[in-house]
Amino acid sequence: MNKSSKSAYFAIMSAGFETVDWLSMSKSEKYDVVNRQLPLLLDASVDEVANLANASALLKEAFGWWWIGFYRKQLDELVLGPFQGPVACTRIAFGRGVCGSAWKENRTLIVPDVETFPGHIACSAASRSEIVVPIGKENGEFWGVLDADSEHLAHFDELDSSQLEIFCRTLVHYLA
Repeated sequence: MNKSSKSAYFAIMSAGFETVDWLSMSKSEKYDVVNRQLPLLLDASVDEVANLANASALLKEAFGWWWIGFYRKQLDELVLGPFQGPVACTRIAFGRGVCGSAWKENRTLIVPDVETFPGHIACSAASRSEIVVPIGKENGEFWGVLDADSEHLAHFDELDSSQLEIFCRTLVHYLA
């Protein structure tokens, strides 16, 4: 077990569930486990940064995506929140790029090839496909987005869309 695996192992064990062999699982099986494990990681007694950090780490561990994280609405723009992956853009305007467009359209966007998306914001040249899920608070107010990038073309599909929407509906109960 390498150092990274050990730290994830101890974090998972302290949350009350056992380690998972992600590599042996189908995408559907991974989502089943992720959506069962997420509520065990979330803690209403801590701030949302801690919960978002663990949520993004869980997705990174399960799927190994190039980049996974959150952008939070602050005034009239999205501001970078907790994430896993290389450095990222810190601010995104309403309607700009995939994240800003998902906010404007209030719907999940799957982009099979980011090079073909009008106004795509290239935070990393290695990103080839993307999915963005808008997140609304319990009162229906827009909170921000979950953003996932892959270094592979056409990596995301309707299964990712439906399951990440479930993931976000669970997460919203722990957001300020």
